[in-house]
Amino acid sequence: MTTEVLHQRFLEGGQVTTDSRNIPEGSLFFALKGERFNGNEFAEDALEKGASWAVVDQEEFASHPRAILVPDALEALQQLGTYHREYCGTRIVALTGSNGKTTTKELIAAVLGRKYDLINTRGNLNNHIGVPLTLLRLKPETEMAVVEMGANHQGEIDFLCRLALPDFGYITNFGKAHLEGFGGVQGVIKGKSEMYRRLMERDKTLFLNADDPIQVEKLSGYTRKVGFSTSNPAYFTIRDLGANPFVCLELDGERIHTQLMGGYNFTNCAVAALMGKYFGVPIEEIRAALESYVPSNNRSQLVQKGDLQIVLDAYNANPSSMEAALDQFASLQAPKKIAILGDMFELGEDAMAEHRFIGQKAIDLGLDALYLVGAHFSAAGLEATCFPEYKGLADALKANPPKGPATILIKASRGMALERILDIL
Repeated sequence: MTTEVLHQRFLEGGQVTTDSRNIPEGSLFFALKGERFNGNEFAEDALEKGASWAVVDQEEFASHPRAILVPDALEALQQLGTYHREYCGTRIVALTGSNGKTTTKELIAAVLGRKYDLINTRGNLNNHIGVPLTLLRLKPETEMAVVEMGANHQGEIDFLCRLALPDFGYITNFGKAHLEGFGGVQGVIKGKSEMYRRLMERDKTLFLNADDPIQVEKLSGYTRKVGFSTSNPAYFTIRDLGANPFVCLELDGERIHTQLMGGYNFTNCAVAALMGKYFGVPIEEIRAALESYVPSNNRSQLVQKGDLQIVLDAYNANPSSMEAALDQFASLQAPKKIAILGDMFELGEDAMAEHRFIGQKAIDLGLDALYLVGAHFSAAGLEATCFPEYKGLADALKANPPKGPATILIKASRGMALERILDIL
């Protein structure tokens, strides 16, 4: 079956699903495979639950009259996503980077959504499956889409750009994330810059933080770029008014007081403001969008529990974001400061050195209390309270709960699930 015919089947129901537990009536079910599951085995169940068609890639599961046999269900999903993207003709803003992708995506969507009929990536569905699923949420009337792209290996951003065919692109930063897959910091820069190369080849517009020397160098000589800077008059001027504790910025004489903690969130807010200016969103709407945005999902989230003020940043971590979080935490005015830090993943051969550096940095801050948890921190030889596993940390906090008033930073990679601590504090 051609992609064009499959697209007609899709338009009849208007939805796709890859989860047989969640079958919207009339949806198109794609039988994807994973390490622990084979979607083909659930195709008939999906049809019984209301799917209009089931796209399978194993002949023994194609006997049902509403089963569509394709060589590869994942490739069929991806091709359908690109076909539908071109069918709708929506303007697409793509973004990637080492840190802050999801927060930046949410901020951009909040600003542009003040003027345009818009969709954006849900959660962190930013990979080879999530991107086509996002594209298939487009409608002919959708004016703009903000599509987040994640990667941990070379070639992934290039592939996702070929799927989404973005009209605009932005890279948040180049940090020490997924070092194992990318092959070091230079590998990260090369991999994330695939977005620049792909959009420049198609003569598309790129946004940049003109205060980031790497971004400036990568876009040197390219004319279709729009940037912001705190000091360079060649770009849109967006002043950083500090973050104590919340980010405040100034655009066109308007002060914008956000609910985002951490100086590192200034650039996230600034690029959202920049895109608002570029796409003609009135300044008062830009301000309203940024000021009303409240972080959630364990990302720079402020949680109050009694007289404990908790900075919950446990969605993800790498050496760059961990260092920035510690610098910001050190600048806060608080009667007592406590940090609970968990392991950072996917660092490969750099893991020990990076954990030792971050651990020592936290020690040198002279905090009132510091807890390090995880195999890497525990093996780093640090003179600090370390726990190889979460249970040890939990037991210690139950036996001696932190006493307030105090401010507590919780940060770790997603796999550590340190948000569990909230049930203990």
